[in-house]
Amino acid sequence: MADARPQVGFLGPAGTFSEEALLAGAPAEAVEPVPFATIYETALAVRDGVVPWAMVPIENSLEGSVTVTLDLLADGHGGLEIVGEALLAVTHNLITAGAVQLSEIETVLTHPHVPGQCTRLLRGELAHAQVTPTSSTADAVRRVASERRRDQAALGTRLAAEIYGATVLREAVQDRDDNVTRFVWLARRSHAEAQAPAPPWLAARAGGGEWKTSLVFWGAGAESPGWLVRCLDAFAQREINLTKIESRPLRSALGHYVFFVDVQGERGQPEVSDAIASLREVCEEVRVLGSYRSG
Repeated sequence: MADARPQVGFLGPAGTFSEEALLAGAPAEAVEPVPFATIYETALAVRDGVVPWAMVPIENSLEGSVTVTLDLLADGHGGLEIVGEALLAVTHNLITAGAVQLSEIETVLTHPHVPGQCTRLLRGELAHAQVTPTSSTADAVRRVASERRRDQAALGTRLAAEIYGATVLREAVQDRDDNVTRFVWLARRSHAEAQAPAPPWLAARAGGGEWKTSLVFWGAGAESPGWLVRCLDAFAQREINLTKIESRPLRSALGHYVFFVDVQGERGQPEVSDAIASLREVCEEVRVLGSYRSG
């Protein structure tokens, strides 16, 4: 009998933080997790209708935003929408094929976002080792476990070490114990004005967090003095709190940027709707990336 559970994409292989966040937010019996090799491929699987939803990382409390996720959301042809979010406390472990001394380790494999979260170890006891990027923390652990080299280690999850038969040489090597990664649920927007469908398991906790709306905007007036202030004033005048603001290159010319903001409230609320309408008066482009319950 075919599996009737909806398929949900995540950054694979098995044992990544993305999978941990997915399984923490959706009952195992309600979904069929589907791994993809990169965040880009995970998001494209949603856009192309391969899977109805996916979970991807968007921000870490130590390293900041996951830029590939922001760029995919800003892409006008992406058709992606945020329909939920989840927060995951992140614990990084130093993982090897077997018991070794730290002095033996010459190479540390991990996802590019991880080294900045483990600087004390990497600049201290492992300052002699070279950090090599991999597509995910689980891929790093899988390689270390399969290659069985004494001079090789990975930074990854305990789950990955258990899955691939590796050894946790040292636990909790992240710089801070309050290291948290924010993940978002992505869905496919059928057309410009329609809200994408949220997964049913999120509806079950609809009374949980406060509403949040994510936006991206840019405009030709960005080069004039006070333009960004006028944009943000659309929210200040209506006493709408911004919980995040960030810029990314517009990818048209040097010095041109897109701005991402998260605001408190749901896009259908009159004050939020009015603020978005006011923002459109001074911007070339304004896109609502989603309204959803905070994690």
